[in-house]
Amino acid sequence: MPMPYFTDLTGLAGIASAMAAAVLLLPGIAKLARPRLALLLAAVFVLMLIPFGEMPLAAYVRGVTGDLSITALILLWCVLLKPWCGCVVVEPKHRFMLLVLIALAAFALYPMALGASAYDPYRLGYGNLQFIVVLLLLALVAWFWKYWLIALCIALAILAWAAGWYESNNLWDYLLDPFAAIYALAAIMIHAVKLQRSAVVP
Repeated sequence: MPMPYFTDLTGLAGIASAMAAAVLLLPGIAKLARPRLALLLAAVFVLMLIPFGEMPLAAYVRGVTGDLSITALILLWCVLLKPWCGCVVVEPKHRFMLLVLIALAAFALYPMALGASAYDPYRLGYGNLQFIVVLLLLALVAWFWKYWLIALCIALAILAWAAGWYESNNLWDYLLDPFAAIYALAAIMIHAVKLQRSAVVP
């Protein structure tokens, strides 16, 4: 079997992380003690990287989904580290604000990139200086207001893009992916439903 490239290793690790995080959605998983849950997540992560046939299991999934964005990876690892740390890694309000930004970016990017407008914002990701400056300013504002998670996602995405971390040379692919967008929209809708129900209950 040929040696994988660096981008393949990080891409496979991202898919393995997603599969491990998906285990948390299974019935009864929340009842497990934290040490057992942490070991289970680690076992699933390793299992996804073990070769079956010519490729690891994660490679088959990656062939369908592609690489996850840096933002998605950070969100996944915030979830995966919770059983190991025994505490909340990120404050809920910081996570929610990041999800709101992801949803807004998805609404701005995907419809226009798919032809809803003559302007294609995806082109900004090919090294547009103004776009990078705006992102850096947004990261600085987030850092100033102590929204560390937002600042971290933007900063790491730009650094990974500058280093050519992925096969893609478009910054958008480091900042956002469809799975992160779907997750953000679903989480925001669930949050809105919970708020509505709590407002109705006397």
